[in-house]
Amino acid sequence: MAPFDIRVFGDPVLRTPAQDVLAIDDGLRQLADDMLVTMYEAPGVGLAAPQVGIQKRLFVYDIGEGPHAVVNPRLSGHQGEWTYEEGCLSVPGLSWPIARANEVHLDGLDLDGRAISIDASELLARVFQHECDHLDGVLLFARLDKRQRKQAMKALRERTLGLTAPTR
Repeated sequence: MAPFDIRVFGDPVLRTPAQDVLAIDDGLRQLADDMLVTMYEAPGVGLAAPQVGIQKRLFVYDIGEGPHAVVNPRLSGHQGEWTYEEGCLSVPGLSWPIARANEVHLDGLDLDGRAISIDASELLARVFQHECDHLDGVLLFARLDKRQRKQAMKALRERTLGLTAPTR
């Protein structure tokens, strides 16, 4: 069983910017381990601390190359554009084509307090951007155009109320 419940759309913690981590200790490492278990069980490729109700600038990820954690991440060097079907563990079962930068540079710390610096593209860049959005209190709805956002809200209402869309 996952150590955490993943917070879903509507929970105010998801709209609140996270605070910088001030100390990297065994408690933070255990949090990251528990977040990884929760992410894998969901299943997902990334999970930010606010998604489990913790307001710290920490996220974990695994795009198939092994688990990683990033503390106090900062993004720069956004280049290009890549549209890809993107979902979110906090909006389960729904996804949309979202345009994001194809390349980014991430700076942060690992769980031993060592500086990390990663040039990322495509899926890894997308994961970094998505998780950093969570740390800034931004949900993927902010990345949708007006029409997509309207459709997304309709889908969420239908799901929440147990309704189905009329057939034509």
